Amino acid sequence: MWHHLLALALVLAVHVAVLCRVLLNDDMSSDARAAWFFVLIGFPIIGIVVYLFLGEPWMARSFRRRAATVWEQPIANISAMSGGMSSGLIPDRYRPVFETCASLNGCGAAIGNVASLAADSDAAIRDMVHDFDLARETIHVSFYIWLTDNNGRLVVEALRRAAARGVTCRVVVDAFGSRDLIRSAYWAAMKQSGIKLCVSLVSSLGVSLASISRPDLRNHRKIVVVDNSVTYCGSQNCADPEFRIKPRFAPWIDIMLRFEGPVARQNQLVFANDWAVEYGEDLSSLASEPFPGELEGDCAAAAFGTGPMSPKGSMSDVFVSLLQSAQQEVVISTPYFVPDLQLLASLMASARRKVTTILILPARNDSHVVSAISKAHYARLLASGVKIYEYHGGLLHAKTVVVDGQLTLVGSANMDFRSLYLNFENNILFYSDKNSGDVRARQDIYISSSTQVDEQDVKKRPRLRRIYDNLLTIVGPVF
Repeated sequence: MWHHLLALALVLAVHVAVLCRVLLNDDMSSDARAAWFFVLIGFPIIGIVVYLFLGEPWMARSFRRRAATVWEQPIANISAMSGGMSSGLIPDRYRPVFETCASLNGCGAAIGNVASLAADSDAAIRDMVHDFDLARETIHVSFYIWLTDNNGRLVVEALRRAAARGVTCRVVVDAFGSRDLIRSAYWAAMKQSGIKLCVSLVSSLGVSLASISRPDLRNHRKIVVVDNSVTYCGSQNCADPEFRIKPRFAPWIDIMLRFEGPVARQNQLVFANDWAVEYGEDLSSLASEPFPGELEGDCAAAAFGTGPMSPKGSMSDVFVSLLQSAQQEVVISTPYFVPDLQLLASLMASARRKVTTILILPARNDSHVVSAISKAHYARLLASGVKIYEYHGGLLHAKTVVVDGQLTLVGSANMDFRSLYLNFENNILFYSDKNSGDVRARQDIYISSSTQVDEQDVKKRPRLRRIYDNLLTIVGPVF
């Protein structure tokens, strides 16, 4: 009997210790703290195990040491990557958004960029392959998901051709998202071609908690940089829109932009930091090279990365700054909508101050839990004046925010807790009437294939479904 009491006392002690840890964690938001309390009180044993593995974005001590060393290195030529605000090009009301980005990338906006929007996912891959075939010095690629489908193979072969010409090619893929590629003959073929390969965030049991990282951390970034002067940014993974690993939700509707100009140096810096931490090769000299010549582009842009070691809530801060800068209209598309409290409040505040606030979400989501949590927020959003559209032409995977047809954010970050607080993400914020107009026109195409959500229909949802959805919002920060 005594050993049962001892086991019970031990479990109780661990339970109290974990609850205290939740209360003592100053980096945890209040809604995340409430969610974990609910899980730990309601499901003590399971809750303890889940929290120990998934409760905090903890990284291996060795990873943190390497990252701190890399991130503390000064940017040698910051003038090559900035200047937009000092030139007076960016209107005053948008400056706080770029200042928020500057706190993350260290250099703010870069001017003189030329940007273009790819017609669709296949066109984006064709454009990349064309740039790879013209490359003379370096090609850097980072994808969360890289499949061995048609588009995936096209990129593999283009990289191998470039490597054969003497171009230095570096590739980063997420250990989980690109596991099929890593196990395939294409990965081996790239290695044999002399391409430098890095598998990001490989799970390791290690010998102690100090030597391992949280097992569900993801490098969700999508970065392409060619010859240190051309870069791509958007929501697209290296895959066909048919997305054969989840064909039931196809086609995947993505967005990708090509930028030529100094902002490529900033995206290079995001890639270089990842590469130095996980591969061990210092590329900081590339990121700080002065841009050759002057471009006639009128696009001011800032590239930045966020992750579990960024200032807490930094990605949410960017979204909130964008919403606060809007005067007439803000249009958002995102596949995964699980906002934190400040983002949800900012969306509603935007609509209440008579800014046309439009949210476009997929009608069918590959995540049932995320879909349920999204719908649980509909009533409050609609009551505040937010217009919600559900897209029916596949899974709308494009992550876009356009403010007043002038200021745009594109990249890998969703409006969910994983992107806001956990995943390694990358985005580009840009100010340009023409390029923002192109993205805004693309958003209109999404809306034309969508159904507007009716407030009365939301109110008529069955009580049991409302209870279920609202219960999930309580634990939303856990997902």
